[in-house]
Amino acid sequence: MDKEITKRLQLDYLLHLPAGYGESDHKWPLILFLHGRGERGSDLNLLKKYGIPKLVEEQDDFPFITVSPQCPDTTLWSQENELLHALLDDIIANYAVDENRIYVTGISMGGFGTWNVAAANPGRFAAIAPISSTGPTDKLHLLKDVPVWVSHGGKDTTVPVEQAEALIEAHRAVGGNPKLTIYPEGGHADLVCAFTEMELYEWFLKHSLAK
Repeated sequence: MDKEITKRLQLDYLLHLPAGYGESDHKWPLILFLHGRGERGSDLNLLKKYGIPKLVEEQDDFPFITVSPQCPDTTLWSQENELLHALLDDIIANYAVDENRIYVTGISMGGFGTWNVAAANPGRFAAIAPISSTGPTDKLHLLKDVPVWVSHGGKDTTVPVEQAEALIEAHRAVGGNPKLTIYPEGGHADLVCAFTEMELYEWFLKHSLAK
């Protein structure tokens, strides 16, 4: 089976299957990756500039199924919750996904989308990791039981770090227990480095919906 598959389900997307996929009845954890505004459109190669689509091309032993959709250039991820959940439903129906270990992460527009897609179905995700973004404060109560790791640049001039800090405090106020990492010298786009740090994926795997 090809390592990387390009398909279309209303949203174009890249699908990565880990080494060893299909050799047993093993169920694999899944990460949904949401890119930023600059990668919208109809050229899937744009997605490979950074983040998980780039990582899986460079790391043969990445132990997740990953799905990286491309947002149409006329919309935002926060408007595509229904399509994103339909995409996940399709992946689950056709691939060996561990439904207790589904995660979502994204940067900038994709970070805001991460908050939104999780709030649209909070029982689906074992953990979420928004990067360089703010979020929908009116929906945070829906995510009080979802593990959250926010990463942000201290020198972000697009989304000032104070907005991320305020969001963290708002999440704590509704009963959440989020984790916040600030890169003191990081700007908005600099936070693509967060996707190369294996600690993020180790943290994901510590969380499961199974009790």
